[in-house]
Amino acid sequence: MPLPVQRTMNNKSPKAIAPSRTNSSIGYSSSKLAIMISKVKLFQTSVFAIVLASLLVACSTPPTRSTGYRSSGSGVAPSTYSSSIASFSAVSWQALPGWQEDDMALAWPAWLKSCEALRRRSGEINWRQVCSQTNGVSSSDSQAIRRYFENYFQAYEIRNSSGSETGLITGYYEPVMNGSQTRTGMYSVPLYAYPNAWKKSKPNPGPSRAELMSSGMLKGSEIAWVQDPVAAAFMQIQGSGKIRLEDGRVLRLGYAGTNDQPFKSFAQWLLDRKEITRSEATMQGISQWAKRNPERVNEMLNANPRFVFFKELPGNVEADLGPNGALGVPLTSERSIAIDLQAMPLGAPVFLATTKPLSSQPLQKLVMAQDTGKAIVGGVRADYYWGSGEAAGEMAGRMKQNGKMWLLLPR
Repeated sequence: MPLPVQRTMNNKSPKAIAPSRTNSSIGYSSSKLAIMISKVKLFQTSVFAIVLASLLVACSTPPTRSTGYRSSGSGVAPSTYSSSIASFSAVSWQALPGWQEDDMALAWPAWLKSCEALRRRSGEINWRQVCSQTNGVSSSDSQAIRRYFENYFQAYEIRNSSGSETGLITGYYEPVMNGSQTRTGMYSVPLYAYPNAWKKSKPNPGPSRAELMSSGMLKGSEIAWVQDPVAAAFMQIQGSGKIRLEDGRVLRLGYAGTNDQPFKSFAQWLLDRKEITRSEATMQGISQWAKRNPERVNEMLNANPRFVFFKELPGNVEADLGPNGALGVPLTSERSIAIDLQAMPLGAPVFLATTKPLSSQPLQKLVMAQDTGKAIVGGVRADYYWGSGEAAGEMAGRMKQNGKMWLLLPR
């Protein structure tokens, strides 16, 4: 969900750059593109500004491949997997821009989490065999991890059903905000648990957001109270979040259901009324509009009839542990993505080549397809998980990039 400036979507593939290392590496991913307007409009958006961040550049020596390294013929499709909305062509590892430069040790924990779930699954893809080979790989040896993937996997370039090799890459995150489990003068905006009455007999569809808010039918279902109604709405869009309570505890909330109403973008509602410019049609731009127009916030939020309910997740919240994705394992900051389940198997390793938000600076790294969402549609289409908190929200809010993807499947 993008910030003040939007990036023009181009049709060119991201370019490889000098090697670089970074220091950082729900299941509901509902319309995570809360402020996403029609794809055509997004591709027409002009670049108003480019924010460039400096990177520490560290060269790495390409690994020496073991004798077990094999490469399938170029263009060959996988024999164990097919998709109705995407096509796959085998490529060499050299075809993946930034493959040699990525710090694989940062991706390894996310892959091990995928293996936890994939080992329990049966099907045409033999995940168990490749996952069993992880035991002998050092988690701190980036070169050894790279050789592991090169030896036991084949990379396939993903193309959309139209034949195009590029697609939209957006970002999402886990909101973190202060709050209380009881209403106070500061915390007066409720987050709701799924209504008990609906567990026995749910209306289909349920009342719209406006009807729910005005009827009082959710009274008694409050699970937490926060300060900002717009931030609460964005937590609904993300589908999960953390609430820092006044006594120091952290309450983790997960997706519990919806009222089955269609999602409608309140960013588009603001655009249609010329309340904001296209460059302001972002999470941060919408929040700024709300601060200028507090008397119209409910009118804006009611433009989206969809309403999301939460549940308290059990156990202690670890700072570095993300919410569970659709795969049923915790998401890893900057190493997990949400994908279209019709395009590729959940849990699979994917190499992503795109650019950082509002810049041409390459973002090329190994990620894991551990989540999905209704707004994530297409073969070359991903929602990149930036992590938890305000900084992650800033990056996710800015991200509407062009990108390419490669699916890694066991040989």
